[in-house]
Amino acid sequence: MVDKTSNANGFARDAQKRMAAATTTGMIALKPIMHVQVAMLRMWADSIERFARNYEKGVDETATTVEKQLDKESAA
Repeated sequence: MVDKTSNANGFARDAQKRMAAATTTGMIALKPIMHVQVAMLRMWADSIERFARNYEKGVDETATTVEKQLDKESAA
């Protein structure tokens, strides 16, 4: 009976070791994927910021042009 109990505990420990090893392997494999995803998110955020700056610049230029035309029309 004692042999069966210690044998069952050994199986449980082996299962835990296998699970820990599988988890470690999965985390090691996941790390480079996460780095790529973070890099892609950073590029995406940079593109959105650049778009916002260009949009704001275009709005400012359009507003300036419209103001100049209104000033010319009101002066005439």
